[in-house]
Amino acid sequence: MSTSPDTAELQPGVEDVLAVLRSIGIVLDASDAVVRSTQAAVQHGLVREGELVHRELVALAREVRRSGDIHETELDLPRGPLGRGRMVAHVRAARLSSGHVLLLVDDRTRANRVDEVRRDFVANVSHELKTPVGGLVLLAEAVQGAADDPEAVHRFAGRMRVESERLTRLVKEIVDLSRLQVADTLTEPAPVDVAGAAADAADRCRLVAEGKGIEISVTTGDRAIVYGDRELLTTAIRNLVDNAVAYSDDGAPVRVIVERQGDVVEVVVSDLGAGIPPDEQDRVFERFYRVDPARSRSTGGTGLGLSIVKHVVANHGGEVRLWSQTGQGSTFTLSFPAAALTDLGEQQPRP
Repeated sequence: MSTSPDTAELQPGVEDVLAVLRSIGIVLDASDAVVRSTQAAVQHGLVREGELVHRELVALAREVRRSGDIHETELDLPRGPLGRGRMVAHVRAARLSSGHVLLLVDDRTRANRVDEVRRDFVANVSHELKTPVGGLVLLAEAVQGAADDPEAVHRFAGRMRVESERLTRLVKEIVDLSRLQVADTLTEPAPVDVAGAAADAADRCRLVAEGKGIEISVTTGDRAIVYGDRELLTTAIRNLVDNAVAYSDDGAPVRVIVERQGDVVEVVVSDLGAGIPPDEQDRVFERFYRVDPARSRSTGGTGLGLSIVKHVVANHGGEVRLWSQTGQGSTFTLSFPAAALTDLGEQQPRP
C-alpha cells in the first residue's frame, strides 16, 4: 500500500480496510493529494507518483467533499496516457474525516465487453474457418479417390498436414484474440522487464529466421519497466518479429530495439522487407486482414497477429505506430507508459 506521511490523521481502521479490499482503494486529502492507495491503483494507472491521474476522479472527490453524500457512478476512463485503450470503472466515493475522501474503484470493462465479443467471435469464426475446413474436406476426398496411387496419396497427405497446422494456428489465435477482447483489461498487472520480454520473443522466432538466413538483433536499454502481463507483451513482440521474418527476403536483417524515453517505454521492430502500401496501412490491424493473401497462405499467416498486437498494447494503456514504404521495409513502434521508479518500491519486475 502506498502512503504519504505528511497528511492529517486518518480515521481509525481506514488503512486496515484498504489492506483487505479487493477493489482499488484511494484516499485523498483536502488538497486532492493521494495519501493512501492500494498497489492496484498504481498498477492500473490511476495513481502515478502520488497523484490521481484522471480529472474525472478528482472532480468526483471534490463533489463528495462538498456535499458530504456518498456518490456512486460509472466512468469511461483512458487506460493510460497513450493510445485508445479504455477502462470502464465503477466508482464509489465517500467523505472521511478532516476533508479526506475515499474512492473505491472496480474495473467493469470485462463485463461490458462480453456480449459484444461473443457476437463478433461467432461471426468471424464461422467465416474464417470455412476455407481451411473446406480444403481439408476436398483433400480427404482426393485421398480417397487416389487410394490406388501411393504417390498421389503421399502428396495429398502432405497438403492435409499443412492445412491442419494452419487450422490449429488459426483456432489458437482466434481464442487468444477473443480472450484479449473479452478481458480488455489486465487482472493483476505486475512490473515487467520489457527488455527481457523482447529477448524472449526474438528467441522464439530464431529457428524460422535461421532457416532464411535472417539475423535478429536485439538492442535494449535500462529501466524499461512497465506494469502489465509478461506473457502478453512477449506474444505481441513475437508477432511483430514473426511478421518481419515472414515478409523479409532471405538474408535481410530484422532489428528489435527496447528503450525508455522519459515516461515511455518503446519497442521498435524493423525490417527491410516488402513493405506495406500506403492505402493498406490503416487496415493491417483489422482482424483477418492480409496485405498479401497469397503470401499469407504460403507463410501460414492468419491475419490475426497484428490485431492481437493492437489489443495487447491497448490493454497496457499504450499505442502502436507504423512506418512503411513499399520495397523499403516496415517499422512498428509500441509505446507503453513506463512504471514510475518511485512507485515500484520493493516490487521486482518479472525477468
